[in-house]
Amino acid sequence: MFIFLHINADSSYLQFVYNATESPLEEVYDYIVVGGGTAGCPLAATLSANYSILLLERGGVAFNDPNVLLEENGMANFLQADDIDSPAQAFTSEDGIPNTRGRVLGGSSMINAGIYSRADEDFYNESGIEWNMSIVKSAYEWVEEATVTQTDRINSWQTSVKRALLQSGIRPYNGLTLEHLQGTKIFGSTFDRTGRRHGAVELLNKATKKNLRVVVHATVERVVFASNTSLGLSAIGVVYRDTNRNSHVARIREKGEIILSAGTLGSPQLLLMSGVGPRSYLSSLNIPIVYDQPFTGQVMIDNPRSLITITPPFLLDDIGSRVVGITKSFYIEALSGMAPFFSPVSPILFPDPYPPLNLTVLTIVEKISRPLSTGFLRLASPTNASLTPIVRFNYYNDTRDLSQCVNAVRAIGKMLRTLAMEKYKSMDQHGQRYFKFVGQALPLNQFDDEAMGEFCRKTLTTFSHYHGGCLAQKVVDSHLKVTGINALRVVDASTFVVSPGTNPQATIMMFGR
Repeated sequence: MFIFLHINADSSYLQFVYNATESPLEEVYDYIVVGGGTAGCPLAATLSANYSILLLERGGVAFNDPNVLLEENGMANFLQADDIDSPAQAFTSEDGIPNTRGRVLGGSSMINAGIYSRADEDFYNESGIEWNMSIVKSAYEWVEEATVTQTDRINSWQTSVKRALLQSGIRPYNGLTLEHLQGTKIFGSTFDRTGRRHGAVELLNKATKKNLRVVVHATVERVVFASNTSLGLSAIGVVYRDTNRNSHVARIREKGEIILSAGTLGSPQLLLMSGVGPRSYLSSLNIPIVYDQPFTGQVMIDNPRSLITITPPFLLDDIGSRVVGITKSFYIEALSGMAPFFSPVSPILFPDPYPPLNLTVLTIVEKISRPLSTGFLRLASPTNASLTPIVRFNYYNDTRDLSQCVNAVRAIGKMLRTLAMEKYKSMDQHGQRYFKFVGQALPLNQFDDEAMGEFCRKTLTTFSHYHGGCLAQKVVDSHLKVTGINALRVVDASTFVVSPGTNPQATIMMFGR
């Protein structure tokens, strides 16, 4: 069991969190949830009201890590990302774009910017998932009472961004709201007024503790199946390893289920390693075929992001993000903080050339709402689940995505020409005022489609809002059941064909609930 010194929070869940090395080699539960992340934590807490639950998480617990918990240290999550044991795990897609994934109890909700905004209506209509909107509403509220802070008191940079969005025509002003509304708004945050994070892990405090066992540093290697003439093919358990490389087997009771909530990379990876995927691909890796599922690992999507970064002519200690501009085809948000020394994922924050030393920076970012370009996922190893799978998103493969980026960047250019942005300009020796860009500057001629498209390509980064790989109506049905297999579901963003709203964490936590 884990015992921590911690910062002012309800740590009840630590009573039922164990290292995998403390787990029995064989055990039985009603439900097994694979992945203690943004969806897995609320899912396990919910099920524990009536069933015995085993929640398996490959990462550790970051309850006493100030880089995870405190908003002022948020950039450090990315700057210290590695491929060994950091809460934010670094990887690079085959597109050459650095990216991250959560590797900690609470998942990506513990390493993100804390932005909390509910899904757009189109998301539900296009998802292929059967929703009861009354339950959706109550599930959001269940999440929000434990994790979300709402305040219309925002810092000076966010206030300027709000004014610039409105002055540049992204209207109306919708005030403080968690709903997805076109125009400009202030959203909720999983950082409270003191700057402390309340991620999905705290939803475990709502669990029935006698029914829930959370095991960390547990890397699930495969799902175990059985088949008989009356029931057909069924999932019956999982095999996982601890940090000592000891193998453990956990099984489910009759009428129980295994639920994969291992994330957009982890869930399709585990299905493939377990023999649920395209027959020819599995055969090429000598993986025994359990079920021929041609869509596992297919239709991988990531929302491309471009940005501009400026350094103001005065010191500014503002941190965080609280304002968004919402249009039908793109979203605009803003960040502020100290530019970092180099790290493997610096280009996520500041595309080349990135700043080599610490300085105050202000960033405006755009996100394409519904990219049409899709890619795929392949295994880095047929047997080693600790290796991040190989993924390609094919950013801008569909030229309509590039056109949307051009429109979004033009909107940022329009913001920079507003009165609200004037005070952030520097002055040269001739008295001319200008923005001091860090990295790529906006093209001088913002009506030149070719120049703007080149800017989008050069500044391409990611919000890490990737999704797909286990799509609803392809790999799972409208109730998230894996097609052709009993007692196996997927509940995470890998089932999504579009990313919900401006930022997905609100919807993913609701989804788990």
